[in-house]
Amino acid sequence: MIPIIAVALVLTLNRLGARDVCSANEAVEGVFVQQMVEHGMYLFPLENGRSPMYKPPLFHWTAAAIDQLIGATTVSAFNLRLPSALYATAGVALTMLFVQGILGINAAVLAGLTLAGSYQYVTQGRLGRVDMALSFFEALALFSFLWWIRRNPASESRSPRRAMQFVCAAALALGVLAKGPVGAILPLAAMGIFLLAERRLGETIRRLSPTAAVLAALASVSWYAACYLNGRYTFLSRQLRSENLGRFFGTLGTMAPSYYLHPLLLNSTPLSLLVPIAVIAALLFRSRSPAASAGQPESEALRAVRLCGIFWLLTVLFFSVATYKRRAYLLPLWPPAAVMLTWLITTITARCARPSVARGYAGLCIVLVVINVVVIPRQEAGACVRDSFKPAAEQINRAVAADQPLYVYGFTEELAPLLFYLDRDAPEIREALADVPAGYIIVPASIWETLRAQQPNVEPVLKAYGGTQPIVLLHRGGTRSTQR
Repeated sequence: MIPIIAVALVLTLNRLGARDVCSANEAVEGVFVQQMVEHGMYLFPLENGRSPMYKPPLFHWTAAAIDQLIGATTVSAFNLRLPSALYATAGVALTMLFVQGILGINAAVLAGLTLAGSYQYVTQGRLGRVDMALSFFEALALFSFLWWIRRNPASESRSPRRAMQFVCAAALALGVLAKGPVGAILPLAAMGIFLLAERRLGETIRRLSPTAAVLAALASVSWYAACYLNGRYTFLSRQLRSENLGRFFGTLGTMAPSYYLHPLLLNSTPLSLLVPIAVIAALLFRSRSPAASAGQPESEALRAVRLCGIFWLLTVLFFSVATYKRRAYLLPLWPPAAVMLTWLITTITARCARPSVARGYAGLCIVLVVINVVVIPRQEAGACVRDSFKPAAEQINRAVAADQPLYVYGFTEELAPLLFYLDRDAPEIREALADVPAGYIIVPASIWETLRAQQPNVEPVLKAYGGTQPIVLLHRGGTRSTQR
């Protein structure tokens, strides 16, 4: 399995920092990571001195810890994305380890190749976003849950497997700290439905350690409690009302329930086309073995893929109901999908006595891995050549000293990509330009053209191209910076 892990590292780390941070979503996370790494604001970082975090801080804490470990004191595109790359690689290793335990080493290799061949999994592993952290901890919660319940509890009360419930509890809590309550709601709901179907809910509740449940609950709410106790109510409002309720009740926008049909089937063609088949097989398949016919429990592999199928279907339905949707919400489906696809391939191979099925699938995945290695970095390199704020920010930082006041005015697009490369606060001016204090002001060139005749005390310093439009740096009153 080690070569597959090495391949995952190559896929996620190759030219990881070559592309500028142009996406507003990625840049927002980068600004908060900068606040932690460069300014020590680990609990309550603010974007531009005003806006609270959109997501809980686990991803950002991971980035800060990695930067501390490698001695990085500034945040670049590379080390912003590095946590996602490592979480993605860890997800490959975790999935292979789980599959090896239920299906054997050959199947584990197939599972690792499945994730490495998934276009969506690899591309999301190269973005400085919280989604890959969530994907890893949701997978860890599901797999550790299955490790915990896999054997007869009466004969294993002292087994090390009993500790797996604490791993599961920690994974659920860290899922919440990665992206909010959904990080625990979906795995727990899938586990509950699975246990009801298996008629093991009462038994599992009796086996559950109260200590594990309490620790999971306390860890899940720890950061939210810190916000409340420190009076950071704007953080709670954005996290719970805007980012969670807003996505389900339309305050962030509305999208059709069928939105996910296209990305679900085509996000990693052709593997993504096979996943629904594996889900249906996992949910409907019944063992024909003599043991199962005699009323004995079904195999661990079959129970595992059934839980994965329940989680997959529940996640799709859950986010289809939400009014606001993103393709990245489907990312946590890939580790369970790799388990189900591998089980499907090995089942077909065993039943048909055709090893060529598994070999053909492995060959397909290897071809997809090669395509991902070559194509994804090239796509990324050309994705934001014309709309990066990096050159403009470098010109502005040369013109404006670090101790000089800097403001922004008139922007309708998200400012995070500009702020990330400025690496400093630039408060947004909402009143009239004539009322702006002395200092430097960044405005869109189109806004300046309409206002320049009315601003006799404002002079342009430079014009640059940033984002999707030219921008102008203005100076108003006071003393001009001599920094160049």
